[in-house]
Amino acid sequence: MRETEKRIAPPADFAIIGGGPAGLMAADYLSRHGQKVTLYERMPTVGRKFLMAGKSGLNLTHNEDFERFITRYGDRLPFLKPMIDSFTPSDLRQWADDLGAETYVGTSGKVFPKAMKASPLLRAWISRLQEQGVVIKTRHEWLGFKDEGHIVRTPDGEVFIKPDATIFALGGASWPKLGSDGGWQKEFAAHSIDFEPLKPANCGFDVDWSTGFKERFAGEPVKTVVARAGDHRLQGEFVITPNGVEGSLIYAFAADLRDNLLGNQKAMLTLDLAPAQTTEKLTQALQRQNSKASLSTKLRKAAGLSPVKIALLRELPPLLPHEDIVDRIKNYPLTMQKPRPIEEVISSAGGVCFGALNEDLMLTNRAGTFIAGEMLDWEAPTGGYLLTACFATGLHCVRGALQWVSQK
Repeated sequence: MRETEKRIAPPADFAIIGGGPAGLMAADYLSRHGQKVTLYERMPTVGRKFLMAGKSGLNLTHNEDFERFITRYGDRLPFLKPMIDSFTPSDLRQWADDLGAETYVGTSGKVFPKAMKASPLLRAWISRLQEQGVVIKTRHEWLGFKDEGHIVRTPDGEVFIKPDATIFALGGASWPKLGSDGGWQKEFAAHSIDFEPLKPANCGFDVDWSTGFKERFAGEPVKTVVARAGDHRLQGEFVITPNGVEGSLIYAFAADLRDNLLGNQKAMLTLDLAPAQTTEKLTQALQRQNSKASLSTKLRKAAGLSPVKIALLRELPPLLPHEDIVDRIKNYPLTMQKPRPIEEVISSAGGVCFGALNEDLMLTNRAGTFIAGEMLDWEAPTGGYLLTACFATGLHCVRGALQWVSQK
């Protein structure tokens, strides 16, 4: 991290609303620069979604080439690039190392703490924040704006706070039971703050499975397929669910699929169920099979298809005389019905529009109020990109907040 800002004397009073990664990073930076920091979190503890994200391994960031890395932010890259340039994946790894959570790069390029879990890192982080003088007030819920300050519900009733500057890091609307429920949208709308309504991102989709298929294969992975949509082509795997599909391969296409459905357009992935074989070789292999063998046996022996892939083919209408089973294997149409509810998805899209903010992420219609993390209008795939941008935006906005306070 870059330590270029001068300390303000006397210390300014900063309020941070929300105790997720962006809010904690903001608190960390401000407190290391001698500021008075109070963090308000409506849940009993901070970092609850952060802990959930690390339940099966905390994917902090990604080790791929940086020029490739930043493309993962799509059409929001022009806004986010300066922030991530100032807090790169390498900077994030160094930050984790400084907390005693040494990292390593997995075979896929994803970066994890060697301890894998999020809890050791979070404990060390909270301990450092407390040593730096950060006051963390849990069970304190932001209710809304009032005059130049805020109303906060506490265990002892409502209070009015009026800090020198406020950093909002209330998150999106996925996994609301962990703290981020998107409730801020109503209050922001009432104060004419422009935002895109929150919607599912990195989500599964409903598919119209037959009863027999979902009863037998729910929870089954569909491994080694190539998915295509437009010019986007990617190899990976996904999982059959009772409602449809989910998994990393689906999430990689989720934004376009979701937007097509919201625009009342068709949302479909074309799958190659046997990507290791060309159409010609697969045709020849099927022709060599015993004509008396069942179709399942032919598909298993000639194409190496697993039972779930064979069952997927049976989910389609029967072949017409002019249709070819090989074409179905190589161009399987997986049609989505709707995205899963935002309450159960990994992350959300939408949020406060960058057009409503200055370059320091301060609201143009409410001086001294800064926005960070998933409250901003951006999205990214899984793989460490989400956390990297949350950290980077939290850091970026408090640098701007320090400068703004110093000029008051």
